[in-house]
Amino acid sequence: MADAEAICEAAQRPTMRFVQGKSTQAQAAAVVFRTRDMLVRQRTQLINALRGHLTEFGYVVRQGVGHVGKLVEIVGDPASDIPAEARPVLAVIAQSLKALQEQIALLDREIAARAKADPVAQRLMTVPGIGPVTATALVALAPASSTLRRGRDFAAWLGPVPKEHSRDSTRAAARSGSWSGSGARPRWASAACDGC
Repeated sequence: MADAEAICEAAQRPTMRFVQGKSTQAQAAAVVFRTRDMLVRQRTQLINALRGHLTEFGYVVRQGVGHVGKLVEIVGDPASDIPAEARPVLAVIAQSLKALQEQIALLDREIAARAKADPVAQRLMTVPGIGPVTATALVALAPASSTLRRGRDFAAWLGPVPKEHSRDSTRAAARSGSWSGSGARPRWASAACDGC
């Protein structure tokens, strides 16, 4: 009830800006990204679990998805001195990792196909550093460019600057030299401040 009252009050204010709702098609296009994100988080959890368990048995492998193969090889190697009680459990984790990798690869192929078919995504991919995943995510998730008046509005939607680091507080910190840490400019300063 309180939310409905607040919405009605806000809608009556003359400075209120309204956002166009997303179509069913736009919401459906976003499902692939949310699903991929969920699977990547699950993969990270499994990698960390497998790495942690193997570290307890003296097998230390570098972090990163690129080194997962070494973890799986250790579990599958009958010559490794992993205790017999732990080997089948670690094999379950390794098999789950393999299944997740296949599912993520399937979603990546779907995203690449969407990027290839969408002219806006193809234009976005001409920007250095933007690949099929980012391009199609922007097409599917970002508001229509016609609703944004300037680049700063897109940055606000994207949210690269934490709320507590507004432009005014950034300028004040720049003048006073009160950056946290060693005194160097924080990463977000260039995004938050035009004239600092």
